[in-house]
Amino acid sequence: MSVAVIGAGSWGTALAIHLARQGVPTRLWAREPEVVAGIVEHRRNPWFLSDVDIPPGLEATGDTAHALDGAEIVLVAVPSEFVAATTKGLEAGRADVPIMSATKGFDPVSHARMSEVLAERFPGAPVAVLSGPTFAREVALGRPTAAVVAARDAGLARVLQQRLGSREFRLYTNGDMIGVEAGGALKNVIDIATGISDGLGLGDNARAALVTRGLAEITRLAVALGGAAATLAGLAGMGDLVLTCVGGLSRNRSLGIALAQGQTVAEVEGASRMVAEGVRTVTSALALARRHDVRMPICAEVGAVLFEAKPPSEALASLLGRAATREDA
Repeated sequence: MSVAVIGAGSWGTALAIHLARQGVPTRLWAREPEVVAGIVEHRRNPWFLSDVDIPPGLEATGDTAHALDGAEIVLVAVPSEFVAATTKGLEAGRADVPIMSATKGFDPVSHARMSEVLAERFPGAPVAVLSGPTFAREVALGRPTAAVVAARDAGLARVLQQRLGSREFRLYTNGDMIGVEAGGALKNVIDIATGISDGLGLGDNARAALVTRGLAEITRLAVALGGAAATLAGLAGMGDLVLTCVGGLSRNRSLGIALAQGQTVAEVEGASRMVAEGVRTVTSALALARRHDVRMPICAEVGAVLFEAKPPSEALASLLGRAATREDA
């Protein structure tokens, strides 16, 4: 079995390292010639996870046709805003090659889920999703991780579970692609909110409240999109949300902290090559909420901070000033 990983950011690199460590022949496609050269010459990705050794079974390439040639599974791990453009014109070697999204987000123009974008790009190919509480660095270092493989075809999900998982990278299957993708994308917005709260020094109680009420918002929209509420109580929902809202490796939480301390989005993103997906996701979240008549007050306040220059302290005050209601309302 050989795997092509499209995208050599932190997550794509971590997945490729994991697969190569398991003895799986893996090709990692990178847009940047510097990344390819660094891996080929020094067995390190010079831009992402630069202190982690690349196993010998991993081949880096800047040629998409070569990356896909003979691949039996294709993993797409580029930021959501670039998935449509990156995969345009790509052709897998066979129509039955599974295409798996490892990207958490929505298309910024159509607000489509990543699996929908890939299904359009690879007509007839089996499409699946990989999501869950997975910091790239810990996966690259081989630390224990649990995630979800979601596909409408239960047989496909089981095959991918067996081929991509390991003792340390434990995979569970799920048939609810909508819920899994919604959870993975929307948690990034709540993550920014908790970062703002932490940056303002509001304490652990406030963070717990934002995480819990944020999960309620995520679940409302996921169900409106056709997902199952139970999915959002699992790894791809609550698990991923808790990890990123309390863990120290989250880009979105770090962005929220920086915003609370007076920095701008441009300043924060200009200082790093890594993308905070929540910035792009909040626009889609609010567009989908309007389309499906779903209330998302936390997402709305994050959007106001990001795009309307609303001071973070005022955004949190707006949330505190909302009328109290039933928890299950």
